Amino acid sequence: MPLSEHEQRQLEQIEQALYREDPKFGRLVRSRDPRVHYKRKLAQALIGVVVGAGLIAAGVVTHRVYLVAAGAAILVLSLVWAVVSWRRHLARVRSARSKPKARSGPGGSGRSGSGRSGSAQRRSGQTRRARMMERMEERWRRRQEGDRRM
Repeated sequence: MPLSEHEQRQLEQIEQALYREDPKFGRLVRSRDPRVHYKRKLAQALIGVVVGAGLIAAGVVTHRVYLVAAGAAILVLSLVWAVVSWRRHLARVRSARSKPKARSGPGGSGRSGSGRSGSAQRRSGQTRRARMMERMEERWRRRQEGDRRM
């Protein structure tokens, strides 16, 4: 469920205060943020593209075929890495936005009816910690809504 603008501003203020008060913990928390990883991978891919283009240019100027080949390989691999990182990031964003809000109704187990087994979730890349965090977030949501059952 997306946050309102007011809630996003509050969250950003809390994060900034946390980073000011405890920079070490702030770096640890920030290092687990997928957006940070995406930006880092994108920057590394951009550096790879620049290096590859530079090697191609140097190879053309000096008439060295191995420089052109190395530059082309680095350039292509960097572009592939950027595209793969971008697609993974988009998939995470889409899955986070389209996640159904699980509710426990009468006779319901409180789980979302996605129909996926535990092994299918593991194959999709969802770690044990991520599943635990989802359960904790679901419990928190139910507490906020007034449903005390677990």
